[in-house]
Amino acid sequence: MTKLSHKMKALQATLLTTTFLFLSTSLGLPQDTKTEPTVLVEKVEKRDVANTSEFIGRIQAIERVEIQARITGTLLPPKFKEGEDVAPEQLLYEIDPAPFQAEVDAKRAQLASAESTAQFAAVSDKRAQDLLRSSTGTQAAADARKAELAQAQSAVQIAAAALRIAEITLGYTKITAPISGRAGRTAITEGNIVSPASGALTTIVKDDKVWAVFAPSQREILEYRKAEFNKQPAIRLKLADGSVYDQLGSVDYIDNTVDSNTDSQVIRAVFANPDRLLVDGQTIRVLMEQPTDAPVLTVSQVALAADQTGTFVLVVDENQTVATRYIEIGQQRDGVAVVKEGLKEGDLVIVQGMQRVRNGMKVNPQQSEPRS
Repeated sequence: MTKLSHKMKALQATLLTTTFLFLSTSLGLPQDTKTEPTVLVEKVEKRDVANTSEFIGRIQAIERVEIQARITGTLLPPKFKEGEDVAPEQLLYEIDPAPFQAEVDAKRAQLASAESTAQFAAVSDKRAQDLLRSSTGTQAAADARKAELAQAQSAVQIAAAALRIAEITLGYTKITAPISGRAGRTAITEGNIVSPASGALTTIVKDDKVWAVFAPSQREILEYRKAEFNKQPAIRLKLADGSVYDQLGSVDYIDNTVDSNTDSQVIRAVFANPDRLLVDGQTIRVLMEQPTDAPVLTVSQVALAADQTGTFVLVVDENQTVATRYIEIGQQRDGVAVVKEGLKEGDLVIVQGMQRVRNGMKVNPQQSEPRS
């Protein structure tokens, strides 16, 4: 009985040992062999970075004309294709000219009648003057004929002016482009009665060059004005997809008043628009880049983390130990953040593998690819 008891105890001990080893392996309990986690690091370095301010702006066409009717009449079919380029004096619309042509014809006939009356008055005046010189006519008759001639000549001038007005009005039946540019859609279709009160029939926008209009604060404008001549801020545009427009702008106007509500002042910059990516009325972001006087410390944005205390990075020291370093950052752009305080040149910061480490842990740092 005693031997059996000893055998049972030995079997139980063996089972307990086997179970512990199994659980240790399956549950991932700490083993004797430890490996330091590998992380990617980069050196904090100095680089030339432009001091960039970003503003909401709007694109405005430098030349934009609303095409309107100047007379009342029936609109005929458009003479252009919507969205196409048009040239100066190109015919765009025509208003039914028939009633206006009839008015011209009537005024021309009235002028002819007035001219005929004036010719007769001139003959009568000459006859009255001849009779007066021969003492067979009276002064009163001569004066009357002279007055009739003057009235007839005035009637000719009035009729001629009326004809000219009718011809000008007839000319308004043809609506032409005053500038070159791209025509918009037709707002009123053929067959409708149009008038000056009808509004724009279409709009022509000249868009080979455009304005970007934005409103920096007074502080930012003062920095702009104090820039050295050879370090004028570069004006760029950020498009809706986040890409930066490939043309640089130049400031051509700063408003002479300040908005008292926002303490901002309107600035206008000219941009070439060869590919017509910029459209009148489009909302864009304007980047005003002021070069810095000296290189500044920078770090990749992927190295940044934040908690309730502030922004921090994980630094690997000379002993390959992780340390938390709270920092103050400046502008962030293109994946890079400017470091104002908290790091020095040459510090190693973790850019990949942060989630696998903690403060005070030893790591195996590997250098990441250099930043471009």
